[in-house]
Amino acid sequence: MKIVLWMILFIVLFLVSLRYIEKRSIYFPMKQITYYPGAVGLSYEEIYFDTFDNKRLNGWFIPNDKAECTLIFCHGNAGNIGHRLEKILMFHGLGLNVLIFDYRGYGKSTGVPSEPGLYQDAAAAFKYLTEKRDIPREKIVLYGESIGGAVAIDLARKEKVRAIITEETFTSVKDMARMAYPFVPPCVFSSRFDSVPKIKDVNCPKLIIHSVDDEIVPFYLGEKLFNAAVPPKEFLKISGSHNTAFIDSEKQFIEGIRSFLDNKGSGGHL
Repeated sequence: MKIVLWMILFIVLFLVSLRYIEKRSIYFPMKQITYYPGAVGLSYEEIYFDTFDNKRLNGWFIPNDKAECTLIFCHGNAGNIGHRLEKILMFHGLGLNVLIFDYRGYGKSTGVPSEPGLYQDAAAAFKYLTEKRDIPREKIVLYGESIGGAVAIDLARKEKVRAIITEETFTSVKDMARMAYPFVPPCVFSSRFDSVPKIKDVNCPKLIIHSVDDEIVPFYLGEKLFNAAVPPKEFLKISGSHNTAFIDSEKQFIEGIRSFLDNKGSGGHL
């Protein structure tokens, strides 16, 4: 009987430890926002909006007088909106309005990050644009970097939008866990971020961007995500590390997105 109790205690402690490790391995929020769009010469409006479960989210709306479309920027799992100024500047240069927001627990946003929570946060950003700013859904482009790509895919599956762009996005936590924790059964992780079945239900034009040099999310996972997607879809292969490929391949990155938006996802590899 004592052996059974000790085994139960061990399992409970193991699962508790695993949940802690899982959370610390997925989310790396920073509260202090050090840099603002004014630092790179961009006018912006600081905004706040609420989620369905009453979390208060903070973000920026960066207008472009020539914009036809507005981009919802779902950032990666580390830092906050203040660490994305270079990319915001690129999207603004492409003639887009940009709405970037911090997930719950990041920056000035309240709450604690979780997979369902991040999905709700993106849905709230979409609601803010369509209801508060009266921006038609057919003029909204979704963009997600890394884990933000999974968040954008989840939203695109539920809401009709003009297009979606993902960059360095993994297919699922299960696929990532097989590399990071090869001796731990993937089924024990509570987070899923399972984008492969979801992207099959996304009908808008899709651009999947992935670096051949990505040291965190292997290139083959980007290809796997692209292969699972239904047309219209395009794949943009770039080079550079997980966090700097958009700078290392800046010209290719910008021109690839420009071509995609101009062609509205005609299909193929760029």
